[in-house]
Amino acid sequence: MSTSANSEDNTPQAGVHEIFGPIQHFQWGDTEFLPEFLQRIPDGQPWAEWWLGTHPRGPATLRNGQSLQELSGPLPFMVKILAAAKPLSLQVHPDADQAARGYAQGAYADPHPKPELIHALTDFEAFCGIRPLADTRRLLAEHGLTELISCLDSTGLPATIAAILTGSFNPISTIDVCTELATDPQCPAPIRWVATLAQIYPGDPSVVATLLLHHLHLQPGQALRLTAGTLHAYLRGAGLEIMGPSDNVVRCGLTSKPTDINGALEILDPSEVNNPIIPADAPQMLPELHVSLTRITAGSSQKVATAQIAVATDGHAYFIEPGTQFLAAADSYLIGHNP
Repeated sequence: MSTSANSEDNTPQAGVHEIFGPIQHFQWGDTEFLPEFLQRIPDGQPWAEWWLGTHPRGPATLRNGQSLQELSGPLPFMVKILAAAKPLSLQVHPDADQAARGYAQGAYADPHPKPELIHALTDFEAFCGIRPLADTRRLLAEHGLTELISCLDSTGLPATIAAILTGSFNPISTIDVCTELATDPQCPAPIRWVATLAQIYPGDPSVVATLLLHHLHLQPGQALRLTAGTLHAYLRGAGLEIMGPSDNVVRCGLTSKPTDINGALEILDPSEVNNPIIPADAPQMLPELHVSLTRITAGSSQKVATAQIAVATDGHAYFIEPGTQFLAAADSYLIGHNP
């Protein structure tokens, strides 16, 4: 049964089906953002992610209880709303070949890669991507973090990352310096976050690895695109994610869950990257999947050539069949494949 994209008058719209996705109550989730977004009453639980897609761990359904996959087939992408009140784990994702090989060997849950784009819905903080080494040396030198500079100079960037994550680089002095510096209100955010993360995860050497990454503060509408092997950790805020149909996450720190340091190092890309923030007015897409995110305003319509998922800012979500003229009753995000 098709349902309306207009939640007020419930007028049927051919080719548009309201969908209902599960909530994931991970411990890092926010207690208020998603309940308010979905127009539900907060219950004190952390509401971390709202999944909209056909992944078997959290498939969406139609109003009549039918699975979305029965109508759409397996979608080549996933959509989530993420709301983080606490930092997520430091992690990387495999590429297509790594995912297929690892799945065949039993190392990964899915045979698919997990390229990812997150579009900020609120102020959003993250560590993402290796900062250019010259900028990192300047940051470390300005704040007296000489041991980490020495490691970089003597072994190079990839070996330094490995030394930190495996614990062969002693993090104590670096964390102590950051903790002392963090008492100054003018302390830069990357230093302050080391002190904060060291309190949350005492004894975890990976907190020092964040000093090698871009610290990013996104405004609503800006986005990040994560390619395979990108070392990252989301810190706080809410965003709309599009990604491959995969739950392949290789954690290497900042978590109480199991980690796989060697597995992360095998697939980690140590390439330096420039500022990875995508401006709000720039195209936001995952070229690996030929999937893009487009925002349309309430009252406007758009004909879609391929299957799309629409997420409306009034808390409703829809599956749109190919060839449908979608009329948005509220400001909406359209996510789908672009041939």
